[in-house]
Amino acid sequence: MNDLTPIKTTIKDWETDQEVRWCPGCGDYAILKAVQRTLPDLGADPANTVFVSGIGCSSRFPYYVESYGFHTIHGRAPAFATGIKLANPDLDVWLVTGDGDGMSIGGNHTMHVIRRNVNLQILLFNNEIYGLTKGQYSPTSRLGTNSPTSPLGSVDRPASPCAFALGAGGRFIARAYDVSKELPNVLKAAHAHQGAAFVEIFQNCIVYNKDVFADFTEKANANTGQLWLQNGAPMLFNKGTQGIALDVAALNLKVVDVVDGDWQEAGVIVHDVTNRAVAHMLVEMPFGPFPMALGVIYDDPRPTYESAVLDQDAKARAGRSNDLAGLLAKGQTWTVTA
Repeated sequence: MNDLTPIKTTIKDWETDQEVRWCPGCGDYAILKAVQRTLPDLGADPANTVFVSGIGCSSRFPYYVESYGFHTIHGRAPAFATGIKLANPDLDVWLVTGDGDGMSIGGNHTMHVIRRNVNLQILLFNNEIYGLTKGQYSPTSRLGTNSPTSPLGSVDRPASPCAFALGAGGRFIARAYDVSKELPNVLKAAHAHQGAAFVEIFQNCIVYNKDVFADFTEKANANTGQLWLQNGAPMLFNKGTQGIALDVAALNLKVVDVVDGDWQEAGVIVHDVTNRAVAHMLVEMPFGPFPMALGVIYDDPRPTYESAVLDQDAKARAGRSNDLAGLLAKGQTWTVTA
């Protein structure tokens, strides 16, 4: 996020004349609309906004947002985004990737943009499948996933993007899903964070992995399947009849029943976005015995990468001449002193 001078735009100002080429019913449409609706609320300026992507269905995103955009190389979008941010730190940079692009070939680049804490927003669309290349299993696909590359069922244990981001030193971790009404609020929180803001967005691939998240995204399953986190509020779900408590003896989380709304008596914990230990527990809660943790899971800023680079550069330049021509004219050799 940057200290922007807000300007007034509407969703129309962020829509391009490009034909949106995703499969009918794809969750990417909902994410695109959520982003386009959020940008005016942020006071964002199309002339100061950059969307960067790699390769995959999600990576067509820059074509559909009326701003600057780079559709780059498979897995390497974080490297491009880092360079853009260092070249012009005033730009508002959004990095769009997928579970294949960002967690497989680009896993190392994703790790480094997070650990460096480059000041940008990372949106990882997770559909647990390779959609663009026709349905192969991905790093986040579940055990037993049948696909052209795993006809007998995948035996790979899936990666957790949020656990990965926390392990890489991430300072902002959030989750949402494509058609959620809360997605814009999560995007706003990510944008407000100073540093690398990582948002995993569960996205329905209508063709190759349809309804894989229905156990918690469908309206009939939302009460028991979703735990929406809010800083300073108790971790309640299922219309307040259940909550998340800390099992002190085992040092892990547990589901408890809440009687007559007395969540304190039940031991339900209050969400603290700066508690890194609990954040690790939340992103690794197994779905089924637990609901899916959604919303802002962790938010604890620290100095950004580009601010440190610019500060170091300014100190190195202090008291020095920038006369390159004079330096070259001195002779065949010269000495650079520290």
